[in-house]
Formats: sequence, C-alpha cells, structure tokens
Amino acid sequence: MGSTGAERRRQATPAATPEGNVVMSFSFESYQLEEEEFQSKDIPDKGILTFTEPVFEEPTPDDRYHGIYFAMLLAGVGFLLPYNSFITDVDYLHQKFEGSSIVFDMSLTYILVALLAVVLNNALVETLGLHTRITVGYLFALGPLLFVAICDVWLEQFTTKQAYVVNLVAVGVVAFGCTVQQSSFYGYMGMLPKRYTQGVMTGESTAGVIISLSRIFTKLLIKNEKKNTIIFFLISIGMELMCFMLHLLVRRTRFVRYYTSLARQGLMEVKGHTERRIGYQVHHDVSTEEVRFVSFSSCAAPPGILPADGELASSSSYVRFDVPKQKIKKSWPSIRDMILHRYVVSRVIWAYMLSIAVTYFITLCLFPGLESEIRNATLGDWLPILIMAIFNMSDFVGKILAAVPYDWKGGRLLLFSCVRVVFIPLFIMCVYPVQKPTLSHPAWPCLFSLLMGISNGYFGSVPMILAARKVVPEQRELAGNTMTVSYMTGLMLGSAVAYFAYSFTSQGSVLSSEALHNFTSGY
Repeated sequence: MGSTGAERRRQATPAATPEGNVVMSFSFESYQLEEEEFQSKDIPDKGILTFTEPVFEEPTPDDRYHGIYFAMLLAGVGFLLPYNSFITDVDYLHQKFEGSSIVFDMSLTYILVALLAVVLNNALVETLGLHTRITVGYLFALGPLLFVAICDVWLEQFTTKQAYVVNLVAVGVVAFGCTVQQSSFYGYMGMLPKRYTQGVMTGESTAGVIISLSRIFTKLLIKNEKKNTIIFFLISIGMELMCFMLHLLVRRTRFVRYYTSLARQGLMEVKGHTERRIGYQVHHDVSTEEVRFVSFSSCAAPPGILPADGELASSSSYVRFDVPKQKIKKSWPSIRDMILHRYVVSRVIWAYMLSIAVTYFITLCLFPGLESEIRNATLGDWLPILIMAIFNMSDFVGKILAAVPYDWKGGRLLLFSCVRVVFIPLFIMCVYPVQKPTLSHPAWPCLFSLLMGISNGYFGSVPMILAARKVVPEQRELAGNTMTVSYMTGLMLGSAVAYFAYSFTSQGSVLSSEALHNFTSGY
C-alpha cells in the first residue's frame, strides 16, 4: 500500500486477536487521494491506492478595485462625523450661547463619556459580538443628530438654558455610540491587513475635512444662520446613514469573512477549543483476508486492537474533514482571565500606547477649545472656522503619510510624540495677553494649526497601525481595543488641561469667572 510524495507505508505490525488470528495494522499519514507512481523498480506494491481524501485550501481573497479599503475609510468618517458636526458650527454656537464656554463643555462631555464607553467596550469585547457593538454605535450616533436638528435648530422647542443642556446630553449620547463604534472598528481592523487600519484612521480626518467644507459652503451660500445650520446637519445625517449602510454590506463580503474567521480560529485554539477530529485505522486480518476500518477520536487513544509496542499508536492517522464539528458553548471569561489577557497585550505594546496617548493629549489641549477662542478684528467669526478647517485638512494629509512604510521603534515614536508639546506655548501666545496677543497676526495660528494637524495625523495613526502587528493574530482585536483606551485617556487629560488654558487666556476676568460658573453649574 503506497502513500503520497516522499511518504511510504509504515511497517505492518502483527497483533494477535482473541480468536488466534493474525492481524496486520496500518496507519495512514497521507492527505491526498491519488495513486503513487513509484520511480524505483525494487518496490513491488506499485499501483496500490491509498484511502485518502484531498484537502482543499481556500485561496486568499482579493480586495478588487480597493472597494473594501474605501468602505473602511468611510467607516472612519462615520464614527467621528457626528461629534465634528456639533463642534464645527462654532459660529452658530457662539451666537446662540453668547459668552458661554459651550465648545469646551462639549469637548469635555464627549471625552468623559467616551472614556467610559471605551473601557466598557474593552471589558465586553469577548462577550458581545463585534458587529452588534458597531450597529448599536451607529444608532446612538444617528439619534441625537436627528433630534437636535429637528427639535432644537429647526423647531426651537427649548429655551436657551434648556438648549444648552440638550446639546450637552446629545453630545454625550453621540460620544457613547461613536466610541463603541470606534473601539470596535480598531479591533475589527486588527484582524485585517494593516493598510485597512490606516484607511480607517484616514477616514477620521476625512470626516473633519468633509464637515469643515460643508460648514464653509453652507455659510457662504445661505446667509440665514438657522437655514444653513439645518442643511449642515442634514448633510451630516445623510453621510452617517451612507456609512452605516456600507458597513452592513461590507461585513458580508468574502474578504472580510475570510480574515475575521482566521483570527477567531486562532483565538479558539488558544482557548483550548480545538475541534475533535475523527481518525480511521485499517486493520487487515491476514487469515481471513478481511479489511476493517476502525474509527476513533483524535483526542482519545485508538481502540484496543493496537499493539503495545507503541509504534503504530504514536503515528499520525488519516483524518476525515467531513465530520460535523462539535458545537462549542460560549461562556463568559473570568475576571482574572480578562485582566491577564490585557496585561499580556499591554506589556508588548506599552510604548505605542503611551505614544498615542501623548499625541492626542497635546492636540486636545488646543483643539477645538483654545483654537475656537482665537479672534481677529478683520476676519471675525471666520477665523476659528478657517483654523479648524486647516487643522482637519492637514490632519488628513498626516494620516495619508502614515501609509508610507517605516518600522518605527516604540521608544523613538514616543520621543517624537512628546516633542509636539511645543505647540502649547505657541498657541497660548496667539491669545495672550488678551488685549494684544504676542502673535496677533492671523497667519500665525493658521501656520501652527497646519503643522499640528500634520503631526497629529501621522503620530496619531502610526502607533495604532504598528501595535496590532506586534501581537499574534488572535490578540489583535484586543490590542486594537487596548490602544483605543490609551487614545481616549490622552483625549480626556488633554480636555481637562484645556479648561485651565481657557481660564488663563479668556478675555477678561469676568468672562473667565463666567466660564468657570458655566462649567460647574451647566449654564
């Protein structure tokens, strides 16, 4: 009896049965059903077939026409577009809530709720389905956009004080939904090739660019503040719906299912959920010329007819792949296991975690809060809008540059992220002293915003892209979620510092005290 390639039939081992017959046992190690054509003439058993089945490996699917990449870029747009919609109409907010710290309050509310959401999502990553979390996130993001656009901006159902609270609550709900989306997507992208992580992060900046251009054009083309704000929100709602529909389509593609199944199979093996396969051994009774197939589980010892010398018992056996897989009952992991998994991942990617936290900490110290307070007599309310647009566009460029392959070491990446702290004193000089800032010309904040945006886009993307490649495939979803925790921690600390910067640079002590009162009492 022959086998494939360089493999040969194992030596038959005789064993006695209770009836006194001599039994010859064979083990099959081949994995292809074909007749071996022996090249050597001294092998007498030419033409004997092996009883095997072919194994078909699924070919790696292709992202034809880069459609999946484009869909992931729009996914990045989807989970930052709602928040950007609330803070980019800064001219409308300053007009409606004159003298308040509405942009700062929105920023801090978003970050505090987002940090809670990302910690919760990280804790539930093993228990709730990935696409369930993403779908819930989209619904939480769309609801407040519709509510504020219709009830507050269009119908004006609330007083100024009520509208202030409604907008903060809406931002909080958006923060929860979008952060669950974002954190889940980073875990999701960790299972796909690394260019898709870069695509999602580029989408985040694209959201800022789209919203900035939308606000500029609606304000230019429609003079009525109420009408252009309603149209601005409707554009955002339409974009968010498109991103959601595209996600529902893409998740069913063969490309996405192939890579996510690979990561999940690896995770099942790590958790000890390997499937029990059924093997077969051939037993040939030479006295009666009877051939029998005896089946056994690959996880158990073969049945008792095997000889005690162990040669045959220790060999591999032919495995059938058409046997139904046993269903695995899902169970909640213990708290100890959850902590241990996160500790193991964090030890590998700690430098990348710190790098992304520092990058976004510095950015949130200045954007959007402090930048929204920069004024100029000539440009008026247009200056904050232009500065934000410049930041969003340059951030988009930075995230595109992150696609350039370069293997950053964790320590060096952290060092370059820390150097960005120089932007904090530069922007403070653009607003202080209040009466005549040190750098009063509008070109200065525009230049600083350009440089800060490019560096934020690059050093905010590279750690997220590289971190997932430092762990094994089955840990990449968890690594993506852990990186998002660091990212949100940096955002929260940066927003807290922005409040101190606001009180330090606010126009006059009276305005400063009013801002502090608004922050503590909710206007």
